[in-house]
Amino acid sequence: MSENTQTIHQPIHPDILPRLDPEYADFHNKTTALVVPPHTIPWHPDIRKLPVVPGSSPVSKVGSVKDLAMQNCKIRVYTPEGGPPAEGWPVFLYIHGGGWTLGSLDTQTSFATRQCKENNCITICLDYRLAPENPYPAAVEDTVDTVQWIYQHGKAELNANVNKIAVGGSSSGGNLAAIVALKAQELSPPIPIIFQLLIVPVIDNTASDSGDVYPSWKEMQHTTWLNTGRMMWFPWVGVCELDILRDEGIAYGEKLRGSGVTVEIKTYKGAPHPILGMDGVMAVARTMVADATKALGDAFKAA
Repeated sequence: MSENTQTIHQPIHPDILPRLDPEYADFHNKTTALVVPPHTIPWHPDIRKLPVVPGSSPVSKVGSVKDLAMQNCKIRVYTPEGGPPAEGWPVFLYIHGGGWTLGSLDTQTSFATRQCKENNCITICLDYRLAPENPYPAAVEDTVDTVQWIYQHGKAELNANVNKIAVGGSSSGGNLAAIVALKAQELSPPIPIIFQLLIVPVIDNTASDSGDVYPSWKEMQHTTWLNTGRMMWFPWVGVCELDILRDEGIAYGEKLRGSGVTVEIKTYKGAPHPILGMDGVMAVARTMVADATKALGDAFKAA
């Protein structure tokens, strides 16, 4: 069947098209538009086998990759080439998105390995337990357990500098990163988190398409990829202009800023939710990834 006769399952809504980054719109129409959105079909675990966000850049070469079993989940450890600094490698715990339901250790490998290579840090990806088989608080527990393991065992097992732990994630992964940064301070002893890298994070589960609290939920209800149907302390917060989660991410950053935390908030014009994994095909995604990489590196240098 030719491309011209393939069924369009995710057309770009006319309200969104004039504001959408042209490069994204062209790529969407060739790829994502042809995919049946998972929230429109009955749930089955095989939905997780559907294609992930297309368009990522090549995976960066790192020194080593190994998977380790945690109490209830797994982690993948990317270690830089060469020997560690005298004080050990800084650590970046990266948590994938997917609505707490989709995603795996292979989600956004390109982004994870780039952080490892360019920021000369251990990058750890977390394969947390997924809903609906494992409802809340399973994912939160796995995230907290992993941070505790890094702090308690990272120096001996990974040559890690456990006083330089940063956390980050995209979408629902950004939510888990924000949660663990707070919970880490409540542990005994508290675990110092030097940086949060929050990319299009889910922050407030009271948000709705009424737009009463966060206007972007109503304004962007017809946006591509993550629309309302699909969605139903030193941080860097990256949000996309055409994302329903835009306003709650900004609000969270502003709330932290109001509490005296240094916060950088960046909004990516013309971009919808999934661009972090599209840096192989569009400029706005490359800018986001470069900005996030620099922010993490600057945090490690300042710590």
